[in-house]
Amino acid sequence: MDILLTAGYYLAEDFHEQQVMKPYPALGILYISAYLKARGFAVEVRDNTFSTKEAFHSYILQARPPVVGIYTNMMTKLNILPMIQWCKEAGSLVVLGGPEPPHYAANYLDWGADVVVTGEGELTLEELIPRLRHHGPHRLEDLLGVIYRDESGAVIHNGARPQIKNLDTQPFPDRAAIPIDQYLATWRTHHGRSSVSLITARGCPYTCTWCSHTVFGETHRRQSPERTVAEVEGILAHYQPDQLWYADDVFNINHRWLFRYAELMQARGIRVPFECICRADRMNEEVVAALADLGCYRVWIGSESGSQQVLDRMKRRVTVEQVQAMTRLAAGRGMETGMFIMLGYDEEGVADLEQTVEHLKRAAPDIFLTTVAYPIKGTAYYKAVEDRVIAPAAWDRRTDRDLTVAGRHSRRFYSFATRWMVNEVAVHRMLHGRPAGPVRLAKAFVNARVGRLGMAVTAREVETAAAGRGQYG
Repeated sequence: MDILLTAGYYLAEDFHEQQVMKPYPALGILYISAYLKARGFAVEVRDNTFSTKEAFHSYILQARPPVVGIYTNMMTKLNILPMIQWCKEAGSLVVLGGPEPPHYAANYLDWGADVVVTGEGELTLEELIPRLRHHGPHRLEDLLGVIYRDESGAVIHNGARPQIKNLDTQPFPDRAAIPIDQYLATWRTHHGRSSVSLITARGCPYTCTWCSHTVFGETHRRQSPERTVAEVEGILAHYQPDQLWYADDVFNINHRWLFRYAELMQARGIRVPFECICRADRMNEEVVAALADLGCYRVWIGSESGSQQVLDRMKRRVTVEQVQAMTRLAAGRGMETGMFIMLGYDEEGVADLEQTVEHLKRAAPDIFLTTVAYPIKGTAYYKAVEDRVIAPAAWDRRTDRDLTVAGRHSRRFYSFATRWMVNEVAVHRMLHGRPAGPVRLAKAFVNARVGRLGMAVTAREVETAAAGRGQYG
């Protein structure tokens, strides 16, 4: 074995996902596995989704791989910290990749990691693995795309490695390296259908301030429609999923690509149900028709807010009216519609929240998911509020999701605001076209009123340094 590739996601420890049960594998390490194998490296992949940290600990002590590459993101950080130490206990060199480590490189190196890879991992690991074998982790001065400690102990940030321009030159992700049957079976057990994920592009050219571009950058590189058809044909032949999940940041950016892809799929007689994420400003009647013809049954539309002022501060480059119109257009073609709503962005007030509720009533998505904004290090949002960021605990006991911003409404306020928003919209639905029983209607009505009352009671509570310890200013 030249390298073991793994990730720190454990379904058994994810309470939220246990309520949903729609897991997907980490495609990034499967792309890297396929690339390295094609170049003669001996690669193993350890998928931990259906396993436990204890099982990983036992495995690593038995296998003792020379190098362990761990995909690391904000949500898996607290699982990965002990994994790093277990790998060091086994005598392995530890290489971290993903969106989280580059912005906390010194912390991860202090914790035991040997190298942090920045950006895409394929080309960097191809060069890094032999260097680690022959020279160790402290003499990487001319290797692009890494952060490490030199022989004096100084943290060295090497320059960025150029991105892969032609994605068609890359092999398909190494899905055979993981127990994908377990993913399919989990989906079928809980939803009566199975699903497989794929991505058709890397990078996003948009400027949303809260979004991380750490791995794939702000470019937009898309594999050809022909290659994507071939990948889908392979997925269908090997795994027979009932649906697909196009996991692109934005699926509908390139219209020429989309129309050509739909044309090729139709010529081959392939129509598979799928869901994807789209931007409203890149949707129109022709695009929605192409999505419907391809089999799109659910489209997720980035909305974030019903306040144009908030959207403009986020640099979303979309209007509230566009989101509403395209949500209704997709629904008119028989698609389920979903939205993402973000509360608590900088300078948001109660009037902005009220506009968001009205926006949801007018757009009438089938589902919307809410989150309270948190500053992710490396994003424009983080830089804008950096002098007001509050960390409620030491680095090794929290993630960026735990960060808050001094001066904005308290967490309690936004808990009530979410309760009001969800139930106010639910009442509107029940009274306008989606009738429900009197008990459900009454419950939603009461919850909406409780939420609004709670907002009034907590309106003067703001986040302070003490808020992380359960107090408010």
